[in-house]
Amino acid sequence: MTNRAGTFVSNLSGEMAYKSFRPAPLPPNPPIEISGELLTKLIDANKKIATLEGLSSRIPNMGLFVSMYVRKEALLSSQIEGTQCTLEDILNPLIENNTNRDVSDVVNYIRATEFALERLKTLPLCNRLIKETHAVLLESARGQEKNPGEFRYSQNWIGGQGSTLKNARYIPPNPEDMLTAMSDLEKYINSDDTLDPLIQAALIHYQFETTHPFLDGNGRVGRLLITLFLMEKGILSTPALYISYYLKMNRIEYYDRMTQVRRTGDYEQWISFFLQAFADSAEDAIHTIDRLTELHDKNLKDPHFHCKAALLLRTDASYRHKMPVLHRHRDGYPDTAPFPP
Repeated sequence: MTNRAGTFVSNLSGEMAYKSFRPAPLPPNPPIEISGELLTKLIDANKKIATLEGLSSRIPNMGLFVSMYVRKEALLSSQIEGTQCTLEDILNPLIENNTNRDVSDVVNYIRATEFALERLKTLPLCNRLIKETHAVLLESARGQEKNPGEFRYSQNWIGGQGSTLKNARYIPPNPEDMLTAMSDLEKYINSDDTLDPLIQAALIHYQFETTHPFLDGNGRVGRLLITLFLMEKGILSTPALYISYYLKMNRIEYYDRMTQVRRTGDYEQWISFFLQAFADSAEDAIHTIDRLTELHDKNLKDPHFHCKAALLLRTDASYRHKMPVLHRHRDGYPDTAPFPP
């Protein structure tokens, strides 16, 4: 079966035979068709993200805001794949002494996020940066035995617990096709495509998840790519837009729409879904900033505000001494996930 998203190819023979998906390079051919409905969603998402960017200057303590927002995103991104962890766990000053492996996974996602944002200052968004970030993500955490920082050398698959190549819900590209797909994706990320950056971000996330280049950590890295790309394109100046909450609330649709692209080549329905995720997530961030600003203005009228602020800053500084301020996600779809990532 072949469509503009790619084709399923045969591997091995006899009882070992299976079919993996070979994705077509981006951009899609024929080109994306921008319908009236899609254009409306695109305008709305861009407008809300622009509003969010404009409001960022109003945040009383940008460093603290980003630090907390990143931790929330790391938690939500991890919960998509079943991690049992709470925000209280992540904010624990004794986090380094926490033996909960779920907490360690989320903390590593935060560290990987900060690492990637710093690395983006000296490297373009490329496969080298992606692999280095993956190494940080899996360092001393679950999955550390699954070649951290390296693209896989073996076939992986998506399915329920105990699934095999015979009954997998989705089989990503074989290792050879995967390397080609990641090379093509790297070229597309750094191309001069005239599509709107939000549409490009949706396509890039889909392509990465479909390629599934790592044995573990693909979902987390794939969601981190969204913010890294938008920051590199100048759409975002700070990592204040995260869509994991929307994806968590619409998890089944999220997986089903990716599957629909692979089966039919219908990128447009996937882009429509992703633009809605951008719009809703930006609106949520705007609401959060408005509430923070209101609280800040209210506290300025409190004669004890400066003492409280000093205590908050000391607490924050002490916390950051324990664990550096970092930014972003966790995997999202283990290779045994019940739905294809």
